Amino acid sequence: MNQTPVAVLLHGFTNSGASWQPVVEALGQRYRAITPDIRGHASNTAAWPITLEAVIADITALTSEDFTLAGYSQGGRIALHIALALPQRIRRLVLIGASPGIADDAGRAARRLADERLAERIERLTIEQFAREWAQTPVLADAPASVALAAYQDRLRSTPKGLAAALRGLGTGAVPPLWERLGELTIPVTLLAGARDTKFTALAREMASLIPCADVRIVADAGHAVHLERPDAVAQALLEG
Repeated sequence: MNQTPVAVLLHGFTNSGASWQPVVEALGQRYRAITPDIRGHASNTAAWPITLEAVIADITALTSEDFTLAGYSQGGRIALHIALALPQRIRRLVLIGASPGIADDAGRAARRLADERLAERIERLTIEQFAREWAQTPVLADAPASVALAAYQDRLRSTPKGLAAALRGLGTGAVPPLWERLGELTIPVTLLAGARDTKFTALAREMASLIPCADVRIVADAGHAVHLERPDAVAQALLEG
């Protein structure tokens, strides 16, 4: 019988499961890593509907075993929802540059409107044009050149139509916030943020104050996409739990 523990790794908006390859390599044979393409992205670009409930069902069906769950950015927010929906299946949770969402209704409505405008713009561009634009998002713009190039090439696996649909269905304005439910998490939770990513380092500390078994790790020499810049640090966090 296979005794190797399972880790499910969820990518961020515009990325794909392939973006986790540096972490998978760093893990070696110590985990059986599953890196799905979330609906609207890469091989799942045409999946429908793109809803939080559908994505949770997709992840649930990936393995019959209990598993460690990790998520980056949008994938981290989805991972939080999964951990709360499936507390009996998740061994531990590793979140990278993640947020529980926007707590106030007005802020969430404003974000939903902004996301709709962005989705409409994405649909007017080629995937190459949007990939270049997205790389200039403030939390991503300071990535080293090699990391930025790898992320750009990964984004080309998707389509404008799929990414626009994913933004509408899974964006920060579309899914309910989880701030008030963080205290329900009874599993160990590791919150990773890059030292250059001041917004998400602050969010990680704020989240940790509300989670019973939380550990915050600020990763040196990294920005928002810690798993791309410091895959060794992410692998270490996964292996130490």
